[in-house]
Amino acid sequence: MDTGLIIEALLKSLGIVAGALTGFAYMTLLERKFIARLQMRYGPNRAGKFGWLQPVADGIKLIFKEELIPSGADKVIFVLAPLVAVIPALVIFAVVPIGGVVELFGRQVSLVVAPSSEGGINVGLLYVLAITSIGVYGIALAGWSSNNKYSLLGALRSSAQMISYELAMGLSVLSVVLLCGTLDLNQIVAAQQKVWFVFLQPVACLMFCLSVLAEVSRAPFDLPEAEQELTAGYHTEYSGIKFALFFMAEYIKMIAVSALVVTLFFGGYNGPLAGQLPGLGPLYFFGKVAAALLIMVWVRATLPRIRYDRLMAFGWKVMLPISLANMVLTAIAVVVRGT
Repeated sequence: MDTGLIIEALLKSLGIVAGALTGFAYMTLLERKFIARLQMRYGPNRAGKFGWLQPVADGIKLIFKEELIPSGADKVIFVLAPLVAVIPALVIFAVVPIGGVVELFGRQVSLVVAPSSEGGINVGLLYVLAITSIGVYGIALAGWSSNNKYSLLGALRSSAQMISYELAMGLSVLSVVLLCGTLDLNQIVAAQQKVWFVFLQPVACLMFCLSVLAEVSRAPFDLPEAEQELTAGYHTEYSGIKFALFFMAEYIKMIAVSALVVTLFFGGYNGPLAGQLPGLGPLYFFGKVAAALLIMVWVRATLPRIRYDRLMAFGWKVMLPISLANMVLTAIAVVVRGT
């Protein structure tokens, strides 16, 4: 393999990791400030100008907090579980295109870590679905290894929730695949140059958005860590840097699923003049991702947590039939149009 391509992939990977970690830190500030405004209060405003150093203060606090491991815990799995939760959230970005091809230092660079045109992954959507399924193992292992019944219940809830909502998510994604006939995220973005798929598949988009909220355990689907019922759920026994890793995994997954929603349904990096000025592509992409993140925060601040039996019933009895019917109708429409 060309050494230049290896160096390019490494630099892009480092950029993605640095961007995700920075995004995680300041996403916590954005959420706290935005919810504060919705509730007519100020939010963090003491650490730095307008509270901009609050994530730094939070990070320093977590680093120096005491690390505790319960005496009855499986210590190896207890320590590894936060890493198992955070790593899949990071590697999702390997196949998500944030822009087209740009020229940097006299070299044509594709703004995706693993471009399919250069021997990368041409089934990026399948890769994303596989990786998102792995993240729940970190939560399940954390709950089991803690030797705490609240933690174990949170882990079981998370596993059941993932199974229930991943079916609807997969079917909604399948509707997009039927429209463009590919699993390559670059080609899916290219297919939306004229019209975004949210206008062709509004039901699939709604089902996908609800499913990813449940996948990342965000309100109103945050049952695995419901403090009124489970103290803190799967991370009840965690403190210090290990708790920070779970916190990091949640917010990086929020950014990742927002990027997927934008890529699949809102045109990715497409926008006015993006074809003539490739540098605009990343600006459009990150602007759309920021809007999706604000909507997720808005939902958290607005809707109450639903009861667990209703959560499961909603996934199996409402979302799954609707997603399946939408996929069947899409398939029929594709066949009719082809004939």
